[in-house]
Amino acid sequence: MPYILALDQGTTSSRAIVFDRDSSIKAAAQREFEQIYPQPGWVEHNPDEIWASQVSVAVEAMTRAGIEPRDIAAIGITNQRETTLVWDRETGAPVCNAIVWQDRRTAAFCDQLKAEGHETLIQQRTGLLIDAYFSASKLAWILDHIAGTRALAEAGRLAFGTVDSWLLWKLTGGKVHATDASNASRTMLFNIHTGQWDADLLRLFRIPAALLPSVRASSEVYGEATTAGLAGISIAGIAGDQQASLFGQRCVSPGLTKNTYGTGCFALQNTGTRAVSSSNRLLTTVAWKTGNAIEYALEGSVFVGGAVVQWLRDGLGIIRTSAEVQPLAASVPGNGGVYFVPAFVGLGAPHWDQYARGSIFGLTRGTTAGHLARAALESIAYQVADLLDAMQRDAATALPELRVDGGASANDALMQFQADIMGIPVVRPHVTETTALGAAYFAGLGVGFWRDAQDLARAARDERRFDPQMPGSQADDLRTRWNEAVLRAKSWETK
Repeated sequence: MPYILALDQGTTSSRAIVFDRDSSIKAAAQREFEQIYPQPGWVEHNPDEIWASQVSVAVEAMTRAGIEPRDIAAIGITNQRETTLVWDRETGAPVCNAIVWQDRRTAAFCDQLKAEGHETLIQQRTGLLIDAYFSASKLAWILDHIAGTRALAEAGRLAFGTVDSWLLWKLTGGKVHATDASNASRTMLFNIHTGQWDADLLRLFRIPAALLPSVRASSEVYGEATTAGLAGISIAGIAGDQQASLFGQRCVSPGLTKNTYGTGCFALQNTGTRAVSSSNRLLTTVAWKTGNAIEYALEGSVFVGGAVVQWLRDGLGIIRTSAEVQPLAASVPGNGGVYFVPAFVGLGAPHWDQYARGSIFGLTRGTTAGHLARAALESIAYQVADLLDAMQRDAATALPELRVDGGASANDALMQFQADIMGIPVVRPHVTETTALGAAYFAGLGVGFWRDAQDLARAARDERRFDPQMPGSQADDLRTRWNEAVLRAKSWETK
């Protein structure tokens, strides 16, 4: 059985990738599904469409690879996190659409919890900040607003899960209702220190314990698929998408850090068996559980990463395609004193200013489109540097290098600038589908396809390493000016 099948269930599409023992991609398939917006601020998915799209691309990837279920050693699942589903255990039917992690319908309820003084308890138990982003308030909303669900939940008739649990349930024909510790840690109901659902938090959110999945390791055999086209394959790995990416980047020792450059940016740092409490409003989360051991990570996000390039394209119209930003930025030797703070929706960690707004500073008559493009790209690197500085302060651990993935990591100029202003190497892997690769690694370890982390290191390859080239004094000057620009962008909106 020379292959592993990774199911990568994302926010806008479902993908499946077949990996071989050398971590190379044998075949892949992807399918988008509908985004549902019932009201402003509400975002939903059809659970049945999630399932149908995921199983179809799994079969399609295997067909493209020219293989059958007997050629697959195991299935690994990675998924959009926090998205909340509830279904009937007897019929398998969802009680409503999935409430997506982006959904803000429970923001007022979360504000109420803060006003009542629950933030310290929740952060101490879960490592999370009170926010509508996480699953607990979404699940409470379903029980309070979908007729009949609370009585059914208390009777043990309903099942709650994040997307991984839904896929696992469907793959096993309803035999297995489980999740892994990394996904459980994103619900705001899981005590990351005890490794159990927290009874006090269940009471706070009025969640019947009978709803909840069992919490298991990220790498173990959960059961066998019964679905047509996949029947008989063991499901042996589960992890939330950002944790899977951390593992796919082989950040398996404390201090090792990855950043994913997407529409926003997600940075995670492995802190080992130590759950580091953040003083900079970062999240403390479970990285993964293997055997009986839980490892942790610090996590922070940049709200606007690659989206700033989309704005140059769609808002200003100075480029026609996103790919044009690199040559335009390279048309000038420097930023010309221009600094772009892309706080279109406020600033995330470590600034946490929802009243900041996008701002451009240092414009002169000599400013060109090239300077704007360069300042936009540089803003991504500055924000990531701010985030990683906060991680180093929290963890008191030096950063040996930064491992990168995501669409914008293909931009060589951006990666070189990232290395320059941080003064550390930036390493880009040969396989940039690190989220799916992490799921494959967990599944492969679960069935002995790979033996251990050293085996994974031998299988993986780096594509390019960017070493710092800029003098430290110059990097310091650039970051000082960036910090001044950020300060001026903060609190722009009236509170």
